[in-house]
Amino acid sequence: MDSPADSPMDSTAPGRPADARDRDDEGRARNARPRDGLGRPLPYGADGVPRQPEGVVRAPDETVAEAQRLLDDGKPFHAHEVFEDAWKSGPDEERELWRGLAQLAVGLTHAARGNVPGGARLLRRGAGAVTGWAASDGRERPYGMDLGAVAGWARELAGEVEDGASVDAGARAPRLRG
Repeated sequence: MDSPADSPMDSTAPGRPADARDRDDEGRARNARPRDGLGRPLPYGADGVPRQPEGVVRAPDETVAEAQRLLDDGKPFHAHEVFEDAWKSGPDEERELWRGLAQLAVGLTHAARGNVPGGARLLRRGAGAVTGWAASDGRERPYGMDLGAVAGWARELAGEVEDGASVDAGARAPRLRG
């Protein structure tokens, strides 16, 4: 029988080679650990929430609908990935809109995880980004979203988080389309 030193497996991560990094099909480093609904890594072999596929190009209305579904399901981390896809694949003039919405989703993620400073900061940063984009672009309701109401939701939640409120991500999900 091999000694533990001869074993190619890491005893702290059952089922994972000790000397190998998790990689995607194209060889890029990717953490393959399963994740919970808030995107927190779980131990290898645990049942996790299926990840959002990355790099999906969607029409803007599809992006909003998919992100809203994930937010309503208490999965703001996954919604952030949908917004990130739009940010990376959409037209340059909309990058700040989608980036701001991704920041709001990450802010909700951190708030639900109990990260008070990070959650509040990202909620406010995202609110500033979407309202700044709306002011510069002249559109308050792109793709049916009420950016003023979404920004108001984020600022209100940031204050509640700083005051010690615990956050249930699904129950506190914003209504993107009012």
